[in-house]
Amino acid sequence: MKDFVEHFFLLYNKLKNGENFAFSRFSDGELRIMQNKELVLGDNFYKIGDNIHSGKYFPEDRKHINPQEHPHVVNKLMEAYCFKKHNYYVGLSCRCCVGQADFQQMIDWRGGDDEFLTWSNLWVNGNYDLFREHMIPEFSNHKIVYVLNENANLMGLPFGVVKDFRVGENCVVNEFNKHEEVLLWIEENNIENHVFLFSASSLSNFMIYELFKKYDKNTYIDIGTTLNIELGMKGIRRYLTGGNKKICIW
Repeated sequence: MKDFVEHFFLLYNKLKNGENFAFSRFSDGELRIMQNKELVLGDNFYKIGDNIHSGKYFPEDRKHINPQEHPHVVNKLMEAYCFKKHNYYVGLSCRCCVGQADFQQMIDWRGGDDEFLTWSNLWVNGNYDLFREHMIPEFSNHKIVYVLNENANLMGLPFGVVKDFRVGENCVVNEFNKHEEVLLWIEENNIENHVFLFSASSLSNFMIYELFKKYDKNTYIDIGTTLNIELGMKGIRRYLTGGNKKICIW
């Protein structure tokens, strides 16, 4: 049985030891898209399939993916999720967060469990304190490239960034081919042994897949909203303020 904390240190130690890898997080939003359900995060509501609920979302969080209008998004997510390569880690939605049926479906999509399947929540919930204690200071020891929202402010980060790429609202649809810009930069500058961080919604999944598939001499890590406070972003999740300490299970 996989262990939440052990998997955190598995990836942390790879980073610390300079072993290049990729970690792509397929959380509940990505799950619903791959289930061909319409997903909307609006100003004061969210919609999953036919179900609408109240909720406030700031511009950097808003998205609208309709499988009927955006089948290429669904297909690309599934392609990235099912891709297999040494040190390409895929984080899925665990059964304690989405339920046994959805968890099992994600396992089945991959053709069964394997050593490169882990938690999408690996940096958050009960592991968030570990992320702050270990991962954030470790970033200072690497050449960091950051893909993140156009409204984010890098001045509050406790580590340097050698290059940043910006994305806007609903980037998974509007900037579907963003990876091509980053690939070109890697090619033109012969970039190796850099650490790429991603806070770009589901677009992170596409980019990590495309970049690691071609250039695996860098590390690519989806860190989601873990640095929202430092970046001056408005979307503050419960785990960021100590409101969720759950140790997720496999």
